[in-house]
Amino acid sequence: MNAPSAIHTARTLASEAEALEVAADLAAQFAAFGALIDEEATIPSEIVDKFSASGLWAVTVPHEFGGLGATTSTLVEIIARISAAEPSVGQIPQNHFCLVEDVRLSGTPEQQAFFFDLALSGARFANAFSEAGGKTAAEISTRIEMTASGDYLVNGRKFYATGTAYAHWIPVLAADPDGKELLAFVPRDAQGLHVVGDWDAFGQRATASGSVVLTDLRVPADRVFPMYREYENPTIAGPLAQITTAAIDLGIARGAFAATLDAVRASRPWIDSGVDSATQDPLTLSELGRLDIDIHAADALLQRAAASVDAAKAEQSAASVAAASVAVARAKVLTTEVALAAASKLNELGGARSVVGGKRLDRFWRNARVHTLHDPVRWKFPLVGNYVLNGVLPARHSWN
Repeated sequence: MNAPSAIHTARTLASEAEALEVAADLAAQFAAFGALIDEEATIPSEIVDKFSASGLWAVTVPHEFGGLGATTSTLVEIIARISAAEPSVGQIPQNHFCLVEDVRLSGTPEQQAFFFDLALSGARFANAFSEAGGKTAAEISTRIEMTASGDYLVNGRKFYATGTAYAHWIPVLAADPDGKELLAFVPRDAQGLHVVGDWDAFGQRATASGSVVLTDLRVPADRVFPMYREYENPTIAGPLAQITTAAIDLGIARGAFAATLDAVRASRPWIDSGVDSATQDPLTLSELGRLDIDIHAADALLQRAAASVDAAKAEQSAASVAAASVAVARAKVLTTEVALAAASKLNELGGARSVVGGKRLDRFWRNARVHTLHDPVRWKFPLVGNYVLNGVLPARHSWN
């Protein structure tokens, strides 16, 4: 797999309002590439470069390090806007934003200055967190050990390593001899790190979420972070990871709904409807009304959850982080359900004409189905129920 292009100097954004305008402008440009990206299962380098050079990948870098320190509300709207245009493009920086937060939570001042500066310059971070084996998704077999010379040695194999084909840096999660999880930031071209292009899912085809192999990978000590502390103590690491995935699903719903409106306008009315245009079909109007309401409801819950995440960020405690996790869980249920529903209704309401002509409109459902498998929302229902009835706080990990 080819290495990513060199880091370009990124735009400096003056405000969150400007960031949202830039996201809307990029989304309008990226939307035209949706079918091509799905067909070729890769994102053109010029799109990735334009995206990271826009300054959007650095919006959450704290003020004191030269960034906007954007709210979670702005962040999720940026992700949703890009994902509505093309959700593979929307997903590739999702872990990047989480990694920027990891630097804030776990880094020394020197590490923060170094990696925040990289993000501001346009560097792209991917992830090598999850693994295909293990009893549960939380089990990590990749190992990291300190050597006699004071650096670290990493060995293992990762999967679901989203965005690695496009990244400049690939942080690797590994367990030390005591079982504590450390995060090692590694350049994409480091000796001992090999990105394997083996992602072959039927949706989100261009996210490069395949394997990363680590063979005697040496990492300097100043690039290793004690990530285990982020879950030993109450932080927003888990809620942030969850809300950014929910934002992608909201974007898919928006994109599918917009495509549905276009498809209905181009379709014929049913022979028994008694109307002259498919846009007047009362059954179609009812279905569209239901989708519109559900999308707005999911959007509102996502924004409410974003406010809860920001509240926990400002004053981190077991109670505030738990409240954020629950708020995000509520939103994630609705964003999952509406992404699948909107994508499914696209071809149903658009009719046979929507499945011909190389439009590849089925990609909306395939993308929704694959991305919403990130973690099972069926577990969100008992989590919320146990919280509101029994006051039980959710477990702290990346999936809450």
